[in-house]
Amino acid sequence: MEFPTELGILTCLSILLATLWMPYIIGVNTAPEGTLPDDAPDGFILPPNWRLHRPWVQRAYRAHMNLLEQFVPFAVIVLLLDRVGGLNAVTYWTCIAFFWLRVAHAVGYITGLTKFPARPIIFTLGWVCVLVLASQVFVGRMA
Repeated sequence: MEFPTELGILTCLSILLATLWMPYIIGVNTAPEGTLPDDAPDGFILPPNWRLHRPWVQRAYRAHMNLLEQFVPFAVIVLLLDRVGGLNAVTYWTCIAFFWLRVAHAVGYITGLTKFPARPIIFTLGWVCVLVLASQVFVGRMA
Protein backbone atom coordinates (compact mmCIF):
# COMPACT_ATOMS: atom_id res chain seq x y z
CA MET A 1 0.00 0.00 0.00
CA GLU A 2 1.43 3.35 -1.05
CA PHE A 3 1.52 6.21 1.46
CA PRO A 4 0.55 9.40 -0.39
CA THR A 5 2.72 12.49 -0.03
CA GLU A 6 -0.39 14.48 0.92
CA LEU A 7 -0.85 12.30 4.00
CA GLY A 8 2.85 12.67 4.81
CA ILE A 9 2.44 16.45 4.67
CA LEU A 10 -0.62 16.19 6.89
CA THR A 11 1.44 14.18 9.36
CA CYS A 12 4.25 16.75 9.34
CA LEU A 13 1.75 19.59 9.84
CA SER A 14 0.23 17.68 12.75
CA ILE A 15 3.67 17.46 14.34
CA LEU A 16 4.25 21.19 13.74
CA LEU A 17 0.88 22.02 15.27
CA ALA A 18 1.51 19.70 18.20
CA THR A 19 4.82 21.42 19.00
CA LEU A 20 4.03 25.03 18.17
CA TRP A 21 2.75 25.61 21.70
CA MET A 22 6.31 25.29 22.99
CA PRO A 23 7.59 28.81 22.17
CA TYR A 24 4.55 30.33 23.90
CA ILE A 25 4.96 28.23 27.06
CA ILE A 26 8.70 28.92 27.13
CA GLY A 27 7.98 32.64 26.78
CA VAL A 28 5.33 32.62 29.50
CA ASN A 29 7.65 30.82 31.91
CA THR A 30 10.72 32.93 31.19
CA ALA A 31 9.13 36.35 31.57
CA PRO A 32 11.67 38.52 33.38
CA GLU A 33 10.66 39.63 36.84
CA GLY A 34 8.69 42.86 36.68
CA THR A 35 7.78 42.64 32.98
CA LEU A 36 4.18 41.69 33.73
CA PRO A 37 1.84 43.98 35.64
CA ASP A 38 1.60 43.23 39.37
CA ASP A 39 -2.03 42.21 39.00
CA ALA A 40 -1.34 39.91 36.02
CA PRO A 41 -2.48 36.36 36.59
CA ASP A 42 -0.09 33.45 36.50
CA GLY A 43 0.42 32.29 32.91
CA PHE A 44 -1.23 28.97 33.73
CA ILE A 45 -4.44 30.42 35.12
CA LEU A 46 -7.09 29.97 32.45
CA PRO A 47 -7.80 31.94 30.44
CA PRO A 48 -4.34 33.47 30.29
CA ASN A 49 -4.11 37.02 29.02
CA TRP A 50 -1.51 36.46 26.34
CA ARG A 51 -1.54 40.20 25.54
CA LEU A 52 0.35 40.93 28.76
CA HIS A 53 3.43 39.04 27.59
CA ARG A 54 6.41 40.18 25.55
CA PRO A 55 5.73 40.76 21.84
CA TRP A 56 7.44 37.55 20.67
CA VAL A 57 5.40 35.52 23.15
CA GLN A 58 2.21 37.13 21.85
CA ARG A 59 3.31 36.32 18.30
CA ALA A 60 4.02 32.69 19.28
CA TYR A 61 0.49 32.38 20.60
CA ARG A 62 -0.98 33.87 17.42
CA ALA A 63 1.22 31.67 15.19
CA HIS A 64 -0.17 28.59 16.93
CA MET A 65 -3.75 29.85 16.61
CA ASN A 66 -3.25 30.79 12.94
CA LEU A 67 -1.99 27.31 12.09
CA LEU A 68 -4.91 25.77 13.95
CA GLU A 69 -7.33 27.95 11.96
CA GLN A 70 -6.03 26.60 8.66
CA PHE A 71 -5.06 23.10 9.76
CA VAL A 72 -8.57 21.89 10.47
CA PRO A 73 -10.03 22.54 6.99
CA PHE A 74 -6.77 21.42 5.36
CA ALA A 75 -6.81 18.13 7.26
CA VAL A 76 -10.48 17.42 6.56
CA ILE A 77 -10.06 18.09 2.85
CA VAL A 78 -6.87 16.03 2.51
CA LEU A 79 -8.49 13.09 4.31
CA LEU A 80 -11.60 13.44 2.14
CA LEU A 81 -9.48 13.55 -1.03
CA ASP A 82 -7.64 10.42 0.07
CA ARG A 83 -10.92 8.67 0.83
CA VAL A 84 -12.53 9.46 -2.53
CA GLY A 85 -9.38 8.83 -4.56
CA GLY A 86 -8.98 12.47 -5.54
CA LEU A 87 -5.25 12.83 -4.93
CA ASN A 88 -3.42 14.04 -8.03
CA ALA A 89 -0.56 16.28 -9.17
CA VAL A 90 -2.49 19.41 -8.12
CA THR A 91 -3.08 18.11 -4.60
CA TYR A 92 0.53 16.92 -4.36
CA TRP A 93 2.03 20.33 -5.13
CA THR A 94 -0.64 22.25 -3.24
CA CYS A 95 0.04 20.27 -0.06
CA ILE A 96 3.77 20.83 -0.39
CA ALA A 97 3.22 24.57 -0.93
CA PHE A 98 0.84 24.73 2.03
CA PHE A 99 3.35 23.02 4.32
CA TRP A 100 6.18 25.41 3.47
CA LEU A 101 3.88 28.44 3.66
CA ARG A 102 2.82 27.38 7.15
CA VAL A 103 6.43 26.81 8.25
CA ALA A 104 7.43 30.24 6.87
CA HIS A 105 4.41 31.83 8.55
CA ALA A 106 5.20 30.31 11.96
CA VAL A 107 8.92 31.09 11.87
CA GLY A 108 8.37 34.56 10.47
CA TYR A 109 5.59 35.37 12.91
CA ILE A 110 7.39 34.18 16.05
CA THR A 111 10.69 35.84 15.16
CA GLY A 112 9.01 39.00 13.94
CA LEU A 113 10.90 38.82 10.64
CA THR A 114 7.77 38.87 8.51
CA LYS A 115 5.85 42.08 8.84
CA PHE A 116 2.90 43.59 7.05
CA PRO A 117 2.14 42.79 4.25
CA ALA A 118 4.26 39.61 4.05
CA ARG A 119 2.61 37.73 6.92
CA PRO A 120 -1.00 38.33 5.77
CA ILE A 121 0.03 37.40 2.23
CA ILE A 122 1.53 34.11 3.45
CA PHE A 123 -1.62 33.39 5.47
CA THR A 124 -3.83 34.23 2.48
CA LEU A 125 -1.77 31.97 0.20
CA GLY A 126 -2.37 29.16 2.71
CA TRP A 127 -6.10 29.84 2.47
CA VAL A 128 -5.84 29.72 -1.34
CA CYS A 129 -4.15 26.32 -1.03
CA VAL A 130 -7.10 25.08 1.03
CA LEU A 131 -9.50 26.35 -1.65
CA VAL A 132 -7.48 24.67 -4.41
CA LEU A 133 -7.59 21.38 -2.50
CA ALA A 134 -11.33 21.77 -1.95
CA SER A 135 -11.84 22.36 -5.66
CA GLN A 136 -10.15 19.02 -6.34
CA VAL A 137 -12.87 17.25 -4.36
CA PHE A 138 -15.39 18.48 -6.90
CA VAL A 139 -13.11 18.12 -9.93
CA GLY A 140 -12.53 14.49 -9.05
CA ARG A 141 -16.24 13.85 -8.57
CA MET A 142 -17.18 15.42 -11.92
CA ALA A 143 -14.64 13.46 -13.96
